[in-house]
Amino acid sequence: MYDDIAMNELNPRKGVIINHPTGGDVYAGVPKDYTGEQVTAENLYAVILGDKSAVKGGSGKVVDSKPNDRIFIYYSDHGGPGVLGMPNMPYLYANDFIEVLKKKHASGTYKEMVIYVEACESGSVFEGLMPDDLDIYVTTASNAEESSWGTYCPGMDPPPPPEYITCLGDLYSVAWMEDSESHNLKRETVEQQYQQVKDRTSNFNTYNAGSHVMEYGNKSIKSEKLCLYQGFDRQLKTCLQTGTT
Repeated sequence: MYDDIAMNELNPRKGVIINHPTGGDVYAGVPKDYTGEQVTAENLYAVILGDKSAVKGGSGKVVDSKPNDRIFIYYSDHGGPGVLGMPNMPYLYANDFIEVLKKKHASGTYKEMVIYVEACESGSVFEGLMPDDLDIYVTTASNAEESSWGTYCPGMDPPPPPEYITCLGDLYSVAWMEDSESHNLKRETVEQQYQQVKDRTSNFNTYNAGSHVMEYGNKSIKSEKLCLYQGFDRQLKTCLQTGTT
């Protein structure tokens, strides 16, 4: 992460980040492997590919995955037609990113992957480009032509605390995070979360300050439990055991 929020002069609670009007600090204790000028498309690609020799700066940590591992990637930034924002140039371009995913697949170093992307026009990064044979399932906050939206903004209900002059989160991102926090990830499937997030992000099919959540890639992954991707437990057998509500 770029790490420019917590100590920003415009942050009314220095050192603290919240993403809900009554929420607690979501910043404390978060590992920061790459920040500031280290947040680049080049480093992102190297991290995904597990190429320790290609990363520049930071902790040097990469996705050193094995053939039976599952990977979850969440990406949030600005976006435009065929491009995702990066705090340092160059941007992340659709063709480059898809090629990285193809290369990762060819390396045989993962079983399946789920990618969530928060950005305006984020569907354009995958529309007509994302193969369905890479064992990767993608959802995006918007289609190829529309903006994605913020939530918990001044004037909304509920609004942020009165000292904040900004939105506390992005609608799609808050939707999936709050869905995960409120459900048993041993029981909920990727498909169920997709439907919940799709409904909330569309503002319940009104699209008033809402957008179309899109999906790409291998959709058979949707039947799997979320705990396989969102870190419920390191032990696969524990994740797949029947949970309780």
